[in-house]
Amino acid sequence: MARYPSTSYGVRRRQTRRLLYTVFVLLIIAAVIACIYGYRSFGRSGRGTGPALTDANAGKGTTPPVFVPPEPNLPKISHEAVTKANPEADELIAKAMAFVNAKPARVIDARDILNDALAMPMNTQQRAVVKKQLSELANEWLFSRKFFPQDRLCESYQVKPGDELRTIGKHHKVPWEILRDINKIGRPESLRAGERIKVINGPFHARIYCSTFTMDLYLQNTFVRTFRVGLGQPGMETPTGLWVVKPGEKLKKPSWKDPDSGRVYHAADPDYPLGSRWIGLKGIKGDAVGRNGFAIHGTKEPETIGTASSRGCIRLDNGEAILLYNLLEPGHSRIEVVD
Repeated sequence: MARYPSTSYGVRRRQTRRLLYTVFVLLIIAAVIACIYGYRSFGRSGRGTGPALTDANAGKGTTPPVFVPPEPNLPKISHEAVTKANPEADELIAKAMAFVNAKPARVIDARDILNDALAMPMNTQQRAVVKKQLSELANEWLFSRKFFPQDRLCESYQVKPGDELRTIGKHHKVPWEILRDINKIGRPESLRAGERIKVINGPFHARIYCSTFTMDLYLQNTFVRTFRVGLGQPGMETPTGLWVVKPGEKLKKPSWKDPDSGRVYHAADPDYPLGSRWIGLKGIKGDAVGRNGFAIHGTKEPETIGTASSRGCIRLDNGEAILLYNLLEPGHSRIEVVD
């Protein structure tokens, strides 16, 4: 039997082990690179038609892509003059009212029937009745602590350990303030694990009609109520098109600089013009595209509501501006401005 010198044999063994170790390390590195490349390629080249969702906590120090939700499917309401009452609309109104007057009242059934009727041609009187009834029903199914088991827009939620109103609101695409208000929670930090609260499945949206100086508020695609608004004066008209509530620009009485005089107004000033709330908007479609500096806000001049007197912003009564502030969710709530 041939015998190798012990020193040569040991050197070759060490060389073999070193080579195997190097190959093993290279294989691991190649596998990691392939996984990373494959993940990025999938995320960037996927051909889905929906928006890409990115975890906001991923990649510390980086700016995640802006989430662009799909456009809301709001009922198309025509404000053209219709002189004759629509018999079909009258039938739906009567059916809905029968549900309202039932014992017990069938609130959600009545709401859904009236909301479907809203898109039908009807005269001014019929539309006023439908909107009035929908607004009154919203006080029960939306702006109260009542639960309706068959409702897809509001539901009961059991608080989990570590939950906060802010995180619950973000999950449901509504501001935490509205959850505080409808559940009559005095202090958000008093939320207790195990208790049940009412949550709203958002987001809220709005459509503004320049011709009538009105704003219709919707939860998803269900009508909630109408507000009177003030709009841009001639030469500074409120741009039509689609807007989104701009993240980081929902503010309480922010300082404001008058572009004409250069004066900076502060909340404590007696002639502070912006009212109680500022809801900044970003234009994303139509004439609104690329337009910044526009907002929904309150006013110290309530007499201008229903007129074309602003610099292009959308004015609301101060109390209504607070309500909208508590309903519209940045990045999700859309504001459509139409003629």
